[in-house]
Amino acid sequence: MTTSATYTVPDWLKLREGSLKPGVRTETTFVMLSGQPLYKLEVRPTTGTFACAVSNTVNGKRLDDAKSTYPTPEAALAGGLEQLRLVLGW
Repeated sequence: MTTSATYTVPDWLKLREGSLKPGVRTETTFVMLSGQPLYKLEVRPTTGTFACAVSNTVNGKRLDDAKSTYPTPEAALAGGLEQLRLVLGW
């Protein structure tokens, strides 16, 4: 499952000079702001679909709704980024 290597940085993140960085495991992607990995997105398989766990790397707090599922790993990463955007109010 390769998600971060093929995913485009969303405009709302580019506007804040943010980027995406792949983690050691292919299912993990970090949201980088000011050169720091502030948020972690983990694409996880669920029954026939995928979910994306979004957490703050500083305190480990989960930021996703833990209910949303997506048909592909790429859609799960995009959905996780959208959930992060909404939580941050961007």
